[in-house]
Amino acid sequence: MLQNKIRRLVVGVVTAVASLLVVTSPATAETSAVRVIKYDTSQAQEFKAAWDEGAKVWNASVKNVRLEPGTPAQIRILADNGWPRAQVSGLGRGTVWMGRTAVNDGHHVPRITAHELGHILGLPDRRTGLCVDLMSGASAGTGCKNPLPNAAEKAQVERNFAGGFVAPTSTDGSDWALAG
Repeated sequence: MLQNKIRRLVVGVVTAVASLLVVTSPATAETSAVRVIKYDTSQAQEFKAAWDEGAKVWNASVKNVRLEPGTPAQIRILADNGWPRAQVSGLGRGTVWMGRTAVNDGHHVPRITAHELGHILGLPDRRTGLCVDLMSGASAGTGCKNPLPNAAEKAQVERNFAGGFVAPTSTDGSDWALAG
């Protein structure tokens, strides 16, 4: 128990220091072309509005990529009774699922949508257990209501879409299944 608390504290400090070390020039971000990525919520069922909210979170957080509803879409969004997950087929492309299991367990729906879209934007799971880390997913617990990426996560997405492409990490949603 104490070791877990110490580990979380160390990870939090390292994350905070890393976010301070990442310096993005405003001129660089402004001169980069905005990449528009379309997403299709026609099969998102009752979660359509939640995915729109997740897209708004990212649109307010980064400058060189914009998520917009529409077709043809690079992101296909589905709903099922499993765990939320993303299947990334390339940077800015893939399929995401809103699994009702996490919702029924009490996880914050806007956090789930922003997290899964984070995978499409090239971010891996972190499982730090810290609510401030969007990509910690369900490891932050059901009490975590933060749908916002931290400074390091925002900076990574900006770098991912700054002209060069980083191979994103695929995920099967096990970050949500391992919470508890």
